Amino acid sequence: MAVAAFFDVDGTLLACNSAPLYMRHLRRTGQARRRDVAWTLYYLLRYKFGMLDLEGTVGESMRFVRGKTERAVRDDAATWYHRDVRRHLQPQMRALVAAHRALGHVPVIATSATRYLAEPLAAELRIDHFLVTQLTVREGVFTGEAIRPVCYGAGKLHWARLLAEREGFVLAESFFYTDSITDLPLLDAVGHPRIVNPDPPLRRLAQRRQWPVLRPRLGDSRALPLAALGGGG
Repeated sequence: MAVAAFFDVDGTLLACNSAPLYMRHLRRTGQARRRDVAWTLYYLLRYKFGMLDLEGTVGESMRFVRGKTERAVRDDAATWYHRDVRRHLQPQMRALVAAHRALGHVPVIATSATRYLAEPLAAELRIDHFLVTQLTVREGVFTGEAIRPVCYGAGKLHWARLLAEREGFVLAESFFYTDSITDLPLLDAVGHPRIVNPDPPLRRLAQRRQWPVLRPRLGDSRALPLAALGGGG
């Protein structure tokens, strides 16, 4: 049996949400308008409280890439990652990825973000698998549409099940680290849910269900409790 260790990105592997960072980058480089920043902050607030219908809003949020080449967006995102995002990678979570790998588990990034954030992060952490919101590309150019379901909520569980079937992972034996109540479908599907600096709704649910709660800090390199890798949950 193969065991996967799924890791959310924003608020979990990263000690921040990457969306405002990316929008600031787009503003700084003249690729977005002030109105786009306002919409991003609105979506982020709704996401934080589990009120965001990402399926319904992804078209609106992805319109800025319509007509751009995938290569240009990938190169730009790699520059943005190394300049603005990389410093937010939590050392304690990096160590957890390595600890799972040492146990023979397969680390997997599972994020509602696109592959253009996940790729440089996965390369840095030596992670071969990632679940992302996939954007439609035709002849190397973005259409502004996304492949459904997006990798969010029940959609994240959908893509995790497909990956598990393809790679032979057993979800009932696998782990999932996240900070967000929106990830409840996948948390319920794995055998070992692990909660990381949770939002208020997830914190309350973790207390009721006695799920392990981890509290990494960006400036802290001490190892997280080894019990994080044990059973329970």
